[in-house]
Amino acid sequence: MDYLPLFALLKDRPVLVVGTGEIADRKIAFLQRAGAQVQSVTASEFDESQLDQVVLAIAATDDQALNRRVFEAANARHRLVNVVDDQPLCSFIFPSIVDRSPLLIAISSGGNAPVLARMLREKLEALLPVSLGRMAEVAGGFRERLKAYRTTTADRRRFWEKAFRGRFASLMAAGNEQAAKRELEDSLHASHQQQGEIILVGAGPGDAGLLTLRGLQVIQQADVVFYDHLVSDEVRELIRRDAEQICVGKRAGEHSVAQHETNQMLIDAAKAGKSVVRLKGGDPFIFGRGGEELQAAAQAGVPFQVVPGITAASAVTAYAGIPLTHRDYAQSVTFVTGHYKADSAPFDWAQLAQSRQTLAIYMGTLKAADISEQLIRHGRDKATPVAVISRGTRVDQHVATGTLQQLANLAKNAPMPALIVVGEVVELHQTLAWFQHNQQQEGFNSSVVNLA
Repeated sequence: MDYLPLFALLKDRPVLVVGTGEIADRKIAFLQRAGAQVQSVTASEFDESQLDQVVLAIAATDDQALNRRVFEAANARHRLVNVVDDQPLCSFIFPSIVDRSPLLIAISSGGNAPVLARMLREKLEALLPVSLGRMAEVAGGFRERLKAYRTTTADRRRFWEKAFRGRFASLMAAGNEQAAKRELEDSLHASHQQQGEIILVGAGPGDAGLLTLRGLQVIQQADVVFYDHLVSDEVRELIRRDAEQICVGKRAGEHSVAQHETNQMLIDAAKAGKSVVRLKGGDPFIFGRGGEELQAAAQAGVPFQVVPGITAASAVTAYAGIPLTHRDYAQSVTFVTGHYKADSAPFDWAQLAQSRQTLAIYMGTLKAADISEQLIRHGRDKATPVAVISRGTRVDQHVATGTLQQLANLAKNAPMPALIVVGEVVELHQTLAWFQHNQQQEGFNSSVVNLA
């Protein structure tokens, strides 16, 4: 270890910066954020005596001889010194920092690979909620009170481990600080197993890169994750390694967990004190029964949160190069489900059949023939362009295009999951398709099958 990592208290302490320009300005701003008293001088203004009363110095000039002079003069006075972009002339270096003040994470390569250190910082920035800083402050204000109730270090450690992975952390992330403080207080007096919570998370359409930042943070904190078949393996790989994973998905023609059973499983896990994630493909509030599950949680008195996801209609059409709206083709878009309760109100086919609008039909392949027939019967031109997008956003994405009268044939053998798109915007697929274009996957063309 060439450098000992330290966090220095520079508040109200004198620091010298030699040089001008963008780099010097960045260093000055950095030091001022730490409360340092910065003395900035130009190259011509530098005098070695200026080093006598400072705790550290920075040289940020283009004059190599001057930079070495600053370094040697600082070393002679036992002052820490950093010469920008000249690692051998540094007795300290600036790390890449993830700032969640008062929580700070510093990353350094010892000056060997600063770009790599910055890349690692970017990854950590994505993983760590911005609420961590305020959460640390709230926790700091609670430490003395906790000592009166938890007299051993082990008890206090267990208290904070639970708080930072449980309801307190979730409430802080949601911006509900007062409720988070009440949660800490309640936890302090609790003599029994406290209740957990349910977090409903949209996993997006399949590509793990489309999982939201908040969704990633949540699934890496969960004790148990209940997931659907639509959640891709790539997304599940991001779940915390020691979390329990339970599939409660539904597939046509296969045995599946009944909705009321799923609801009860979620409630039971939360009441057992676990942090529960209900992970659903796409967005949980768009044809995902997320509302039904949270209604059950509310009735059971279980707290919950929602993390939206990117729904299939907006994601897979974008990956297929089909804009849902376009000034020349469609002025509106309607999301429709092809799977509905038998006793629900029938579709307004006349409304859906209007031209110059886009229909995005979820779970519609089994009823594709009826959809085509009804739309044509109610006035939609049988030559209207349609697309069936299978496994959208994934490496084996498959797009079949044709006309409305061909929809049943297009959907007949489409790989699942699939989305049907009806409307003139489908014509743009040939021009705007960009994802996996012309790449062969599993025996079929992952870009286009055109029956027109």
